Amino acid sequence: MSTPTSRLLQLLSLLQSPRVWPAQALAERLAITPRTVRRDIDHLRELGYRITAVRGPAGGYRLDAGSQLPPMLFDDDQAVALVVALQLATAQGIDDDDAARRALATVRQLLPSRLRHRVDSIEVASLPHRSPAPIAPESLVAVTTSIHRHERLRFTYAGDNDRPARTAEPHHVVMSQGRWYLLAWDLDTDAWRTFRLDRLTPRIPAGPRFTPREVPGGDAAAFVAGLFKGSEGEDRWPCSGSVTLAAPAERVAPFADDGTVADLGDGRCRVTAGSWSWIALATWFGRFDAELSEPAPIALADAFGTLSDRYARTADR
Repeated sequence: MSTPTSRLLQLLSLLQSPRVWPAQALAERLAITPRTVRRDIDHLRELGYRITAVRGPAGGYRLDAGSQLPPMLFDDDQAVALVVALQLATAQGIDDDDAARRALATVRQLLPSRLRHRVDSIEVASLPHRSPAPIAPESLVAVTTSIHRHERLRFTYAGDNDRPARTAEPHHVVMSQGRWYLLAWDLDTDAWRTFRLDRLTPRIPAGPRFTPREVPGGDAAAFVAGLFKGSEGEDRWPCSGSVTLAAPAERVAPFADDGTVADLGDGRCRVTAGSWSWIALATWFGRFDAELSEPAPIALADAFGTLSDRYARTADR
């Protein structure tokens, strides 16, 4: 049976999730009565936590942001996740290493001794896929604020030279392979475009408000992934094919990226993958340094023939 103090901490942990909790749901999670829930809510309010009672069929309790900072509560998993996120902040291209270190030190001071010793043992580093130029925090805030307020974003873009400031309808910020991108409706071309945040400088003031458009497919991350693969609207490669490799599946699988590997036995496997062109896909299959056979579809077989002729001419030279 939990003590009143531990029960209060469990209740507070539940209320910190961004939702409205019905009293009955809290009672079931904590194995207490709804009356005890109401009494515990009153105790938390006395400690300075602003807990609002929402009336109606979908009502319950919600923890609101307050003007004062009561004692903060992190369970073990939350503390670990927060420390890792702060340690990786600068590795993800945000140009404010000092702020991340100060935030980490502040969080550490708020943790109980048991958790403090645990998070002190966490030390992680990240090697980004690329080496992006750092993004100024104020630029990230300006872009995301325009997205939140549905305001057109005016900005200059590296490489535009003497071109005047661009204007676009910003919709989402997406991170891919160590770089941050803005997905926006480009008013100059009347089309969806991505802009790298490290090349973008917001201009003040922002433009007028706009009605957000529906991102094709409804998933911004999948849509951007599809754009990078050359398939607008869905996260797939425009060219997809397969070959049989004279190599064991366990040797091929670690290097197959987003392809799939099927073990055929006898030291052979069937690899299925995609790329933005048939030539690029044929070149990708050649990375495994093994005999290839049974290419499909015919467009992939033709691409191997084109590459064969091209490489033969190069060898003759």
